[in-house]
Amino acid sequence: MADPRSSSSSDDGTADASDRPADRAEASDDETAELRRQVEETYDFEEFGPRDMAEMSPEEWDAAFDEEAWITGTELLDRVESDLLSRVADREVFARIERVDDGLLAYSDEGYAHVAPDGSVEGRGTVLRDVKPTVALCSMDDYDVPKPPDGDPLPDPATVPEGGGELGNWMLQTVAAAQLLVGLGLIGAYLVLSSVSTIAAPVLGLLFVVFSLLLFLQVANARLSDKFRAEEYRDRLRAVGVGSGERPDVLPEKYRDADGGQPAGAIADTEADEERSQGADGRDAEDSRPSA
Repeated sequence: MADPRSSSSSDDGTADASDRPADRAEASDDETAELRRQVEETYDFEEFGPRDMAEMSPEEWDAAFDEEAWITGTELLDRVESDLLSRVADREVFARIERVDDGLLAYSDEGYAHVAPDGSVEGRGTVLRDVKPTVALCSMDDYDVPKPPDGDPLPDPATVPEGGGELGNWMLQTVAAAQLLVGLGLIGAYLVLSSVSTIAAPVLGLLFVVFSLLLFLQVANARLSDKFRAEEYRDRLRAVGVGSGERPDVLPEKYRDADGGQPAGAIADTEADEERSQGADGRDAEDSRPSA
C-alpha cells in the first residue's frame, strides 16, 4: 500500500513545479508594469533630453520602451530628420542635417552623429548627445513628430543680422538721455542761479549724470555683445559649409565628401520627381503606340 504522505508530497511537488514558471512570469510582468509607471511619473517624455537619458538605468529604459514596437527603417529616418530640422529651426540644436547612403547624418563644427536605419547611433560631441534622445523618441509610435520647416533651417552667413533688440536699446538710450539732461540741469542751476543754494541740487545732479552714463555703457555693451555673437554664429555656419557645400574635418573620412549626401528633404523631393517623370514617360509611351 502506498504511503499517503509520499503520494501527497509527489502531487504537491508536481503542482509547485508547474506553477512556478507562471508565477515568476506574472511577478515579472507586475514588476515591469510598476517600474514603467514609476518611469512615466519621473520623466517628462515630451521634454525628454540628454540629461534624462543619462539618468535612466538600463532597467528603466527596458521598461519604458518596448523593443517590439519600435519604429525602424526609412520611417525612423524620416521622423528623426523632421524632429531635428524643427529643433535646429528653434535654435535648440546647431547642426546640419543631411541624408547619406547608409542613413542620416547630423554634424556641426564640434561633432557629428550618424543614424542608421536600424536605430543605432554613432558619433561624438554635442551633436551625438542631442541626437540620441531624439532617435529614442522618434522610434516610439505614440510620439508626435513636429512638422519640419520649409527649406534649410540654417541661414546663409551673409543674412545673419548684427543683433536684435534695437527697440530695447533705443528705450534705454532715451531714458539715459533724459537722466543726463536732468542731472546737467540741476548742476547748472546750482552754478548759475543764486536762488539755488542747497547742496542737494548738485549732488542729485551728479547722481543723475552717473546713472545716465551707466545706462549708455550698458547699451554699448549690449550692442557689442550682439555683434560678437552674430559674428561667432556666422563663423560656425561657414565651418559647417553653409553657402559653400563643404563638410568639416570633424567628420569621418567617408563622410567628408560633400557629393556623398543630400541636404535633408532633398531625397524625398528627388524620389517624387522621379515618380512623376516615370509616370509621364509611361503616358508618352502609351500615346505613341499605333492604334489598332
